[in-house]
Amino acid sequence: MNATSTATILNSTQCVDIGVSAMSDLLMAVYIMVFIFGLIFNVLMLGPIFQQVRRQNIMGIFLLNLSLSDMLYLFTIPLWISYYRQDHHWHLGVTSCRVAGFFYYSNMYISICLLCCISVHRCLLVTYPHHSKTHRTSYYTWTQCAIVHVVVVVLHIVGLIYNLTDAYDDNDRCYETYPMQRPVALFNLLRVGFGFLLPLLVLTVCYWRILATVGQSPGLNAQAKRKVRMLSFGVIGIFSICYAPYHIILLARSLVFYQSDNTQPDGSYCQFERRMHVFFSCTLALSSLNCVVDPLLYVFVSNGVQEEVTLCWRRNTRTQTEDHALSTYSRGQPNSNLI
Repeated sequence: MNATSTATILNSTQCVDIGVSAMSDLLMAVYIMVFIFGLIFNVLMLGPIFQQVRRQNIMGIFLLNLSLSDMLYLFTIPLWISYYRQDHHWHLGVTSCRVAGFFYYSNMYISICLLCCISVHRCLLVTYPHHSKTHRTSYYTWTQCAIVHVVVVVLHIVGLIYNLTDAYDDNDRCYETYPMQRPVALFNLLRVGFGFLLPLLVLTVCYWRILATVGQSPGLNAQAKRKVRMLSFGVIGIFSICYAPYHIILLARSLVFYQSDNTQPDGSYCQFERRMHVFFSCTLALSSLNCVVDPLLYVFVSNGVQEEVTLCWRRNTRTQTEDHALSTYSRGQPNSNLI
């Protein structure tokens, strides 16, 4: 090992000493619960969602892409569980660390972008129901989803190629490398700006318009307006609980790095990183909860998917004649997919 590598190891270890702690067990427990419940909820929702996709339901298409992205990430969670079980040591090699992180962050920003697409779709549907009709087709929806996947995946591949992520260090840490490098800090600022703040602005404007329009609409009953409010506050809640803490600390870490004169172990930057490390690890685990809440949120506020879940459940216990009656009744409900 040359002198440069030795210096890197010492500097990284002394900057933030990640040792054995009860926090590793807590994080491991969180990821285990996310894996179990996320996999159960997403698998159970695939059947009803596929039925909506077959009917060319716009929400069903968005939900299918959201669920597939969540499931790709869920299959990497056992790797993170093993990582925390080994007290923050990654013994599976550099490639697997990069792949696991790639799916982790890709899922995060694909979910954020798809939530934005859903919000814009709902806003146009409520505020401009006639003018936006030509753009509310399955073709445009699939195109939007494809663009989201391609853009996010390409950007993260570029980040891996040019080492714009703190993926792995010589201490077997995976995405916990200290001190931060300047290209990584710049990439983090771009992620916060374009991956969180801009989508949050879009969501806020969309649901402000939706709530204002629905509140003044005499054609909707109290139950329909309540569902609109549930969807609006639910999406904002996902951002506030799952994504905001992570991006706030990521922004703070990057700004402190740029304002610090040095990255020595006794410097202000490393002291800040030592104080923030536990909180940052917790916000990463918190962001993974979106895999659990995504399917629940839209099932309980979307009429089309909710009715399909009910029908799938009742098909297991009732006759085909009763199923046909339920389907006929469901199709006969007025404006069942407008909210």
